[in-house]
Amino acid sequence: MEVAFDKNKDGLVPAIIQDPTTKNVLMLGYMNEEALNKTMATGKVTFYSRSKKRIWQKGEESGNFLNLVNVEIDCDHDTLLISANPVGPTCHKGSDTCWNKDNVQNFGFLTRLEAIISDRKENDSNEKSYVSSLFKSGINKIAQKVGEEAVETIIEAKDDNEKLFLEESADLLFHYLILLQAKGHLLKDVVDILKSRHKI
Repeated sequence: MEVAFDKNKDGLVPAIIQDPTTKNVLMLGYMNEEALNKTMATGKVTFYSRSKKRIWQKGEESGNFLNLVNVEIDCDHDTLLISANPVGPTCHKGSDTCWNKDNVQNFGFLTRLEAIISDRKENDSNEKSYVSSLFKSGINKIAQKVGEEAVETIIEAKDDNEKLFLEESADLLFHYLILLQAKGHLLKDVVDILKSRHKI
């Protein structure tokens, strides 16, 4: 891997640290050639500290190390993208990331949808909400709806109307997310099981 350390007068390049599981950016640091070599040799992410003016291994005092997974270089060879598993909070102020965000897995729109479902579950007095009415009806009704949507998805899968198949698939996934929360779980719990079964 060729890194253009000579592009900047100080011999430093920015190093973006990303959690390989959640894909969240944890922090930004700077590396010179010595810091990168030490990172590769030890498996612990190491920077050049501009304030301390020395090589600095993340976690050397706190114990909150960043365990190296992978290093990538950008198209201009002057920025590093480093995948690392954090041990404890990454930020020196105690938060998971230097942007004060929780380092949790996010499934994009599905995570937003889960938040909406959770809100409807907590506020089940909303008479206009279909989701609230399902939670009020109880686990049997919710499970029944998942079963109905599964059957309808199977029926449409055997037909040639792709639009209806996708709509029924969306209904099935939506009701399954409701069922998960009715049982006290989230999509992440299912994904974790799938990941544990995955053989590389």
